[in-house]
Amino acid sequence: MPDRAKILLVDDREENLIALEAILSSLDLVPVRARSGEEALKALLNTEFALILLDVRMPGMDGFETAAHIKRRERTRNIPIIFLTVVDSAPDYAFRGYAAGAVDYLTKPFDPWVLRAKVSVFTELYNMNKRLAEQASLLRERLTGELPPGAGDHASVLPELSRRLTAVEDELARMRELVRKSQDQALAAPLSDLTDRVTHLRAGFDALS
Repeated sequence: MPDRAKILLVDDREENLIALEAILSSLDLVPVRARSGEEALKALLNTEFALILLDVRMPGMDGFETAAHIKRRERTRNIPIIFLTVVDSAPDYAFRGYAAGAVDYLTKPFDPWVLRAKVSVFTELYNMNKRLAEQASLLRERLTGELPPGAGDHASVLPELSRRLTAVEDELARMRELVRKSQDQALAAPLSDLTDRVTHLRAGFDALS
C-alpha cells in the first residue's frame, strides 16, 4: 500500500490544531502539527507534504513570512498552501495571502465541510501526481530498455502500463467533473497541470504502442 499523504497544520494555538485534526479525521491522510513558522520550515526539510494549512496570525514569523520562505525553497515551492485566519482580519489579508503564493484563503470560523472537501481534492491531486510519476518512470524504462530484473519481457509491460494510465485518466475525468461542479478556482491551476502531464504521458505511450 502506498504511504498516506501528509498534511502540514501550522497554528500557534493548540486548540486550533486539535480542531483541524478533528475536521480532517475522516480523510485518509496523516496530519502533522507545527506550532510556529519555524517549526513548519523544519518539518518541511525532511518530509514531503501534499498540502499546508497555514494560520496567518502567529507570533514571531507570521503566515505570510512562513509562506515566503516555503516558496523560495526549490523543494517546497510547489506545495499548495491554504491560509487560515479570523474573519475580522485586515481587508488586505486575502490579497497578501494570494501574493505570498497561497492557492486559497479561508476565514475562521470556517465551514468544516468546505475545508474537508478542499483538503480532500488537493490530497487526491497529490496522490494522482505520485501515481503518474510512477507510470512515467515505467514508460521511460520501457523506452530505454532498462527494465529492472524480474519485470518480465517488454511486451508484457505495455498492457499493465495501459491499464494503470487508463485508471489515472478515469480518476482525472472524475476530478474535473467535481471541480467543475464546485466552481472552485483554487483547483484550476493544479488540475490543469496534472491534465497536461497525463496528456503527455498518453502521447508517449501511444507512440510506443
